[in-house]
Amino acid sequence: MINWVRVAASKDVPTNTGLAVEVEDQAVALYKVDGQVYAIEGVCPHAGGPLAEGSLNGCLAMCPWHGWEFDVKTGKCDFNPEIAVKTYPVKEEKGEIFIKI
Repeated sequence: MINWVRVAASKDVPTNTGLAVEVEDQAVALYKVDGQVYAIEGVCPHAGGPLAEGSLNGCLAMCPWHGWEFDVKTGKCDFNPEIAVKTYPVKEEKGEIFIKI
């Protein structure tokens, strides 16, 4: 069953890094780019690094462990588009962020 799940207050999502949340036992990283919030799988497929703890450069989230970068809009790896993390639909209502699981 697909549900919209509240994950954070909009004001809590930073603009220069990610916010780690757990939704139904899944690690998710939230990012704010140009006022829009994006949600991607929170674990780097390379070595399991916590993506939300890395930096954000434009729309590229960098894994803090080995520097792999993922586009928060598409989930695709910057240097190899064959590799991607899952993305989640996001909506904002009354200052709250919801993602579709």
